Amino acid sequence: MNKKLKLEELNRISVSEFKSAEKFPVVVVLDNIRSAFNIGSIFRTADALAIESVYLCGITATPPHREIYKTALGASESVDWKYFQNTMDSISELKKNGFIILSLEQVEDSLMLDNFVSTKDSKYALVVGNEVDGVMQEVIDSSDVCIEIPQYGTKHSYNVSVSAGIALWDIIGKIKRV
Repeated sequence: MNKKLKLEELNRISVSEFKSAEKFPVVVVLDNIRSAFNIGSIFRTADALAIESVYLCGITATPPHREIYKTALGASESVDWKYFQNTMDSISELKKNGFIILSLEQVEDSLMLDNFVSTKDSKYALVVGNEVDGVMQEVIDSSDVCIEIPQYGTKHSYNVSVSAGIALWDIIGKIKRV
């Protein structure tokens, strides 16, 4: 039988060690996310996957925030983040810095996530959108690729924090294999 590990047996690094550790070349862009709980959850995923940064845009709440803290469990302290009044300003900055812009959205001719292939030495920005309206069309138009997570049930979408988690886990896994 397998024994469940205690927290001290997980050998996690400290926040200061995390800050100086090498990160995967991935930024997640939150395009007008309404729920601070979703934002906190995405911070926690960003920490778990050691991504470079989280960009908070538009109406997206920023730390310190009680609801972000509740779901982030301290990840808003370990993961670098930056706020932009306008999502397109973040996209422009990322493009200038050589990032490939991936919008996670259901669009005509989207690329299914399982068919996405990362390339060596590429940097990626994953844009996730508002819980009701998704990624803004202007951002979609500026994206290099629109990816979609396959779904097999009756619902039209996953929760935004779940979507971000699935896509980030997949992208990081593919980067590790390149």
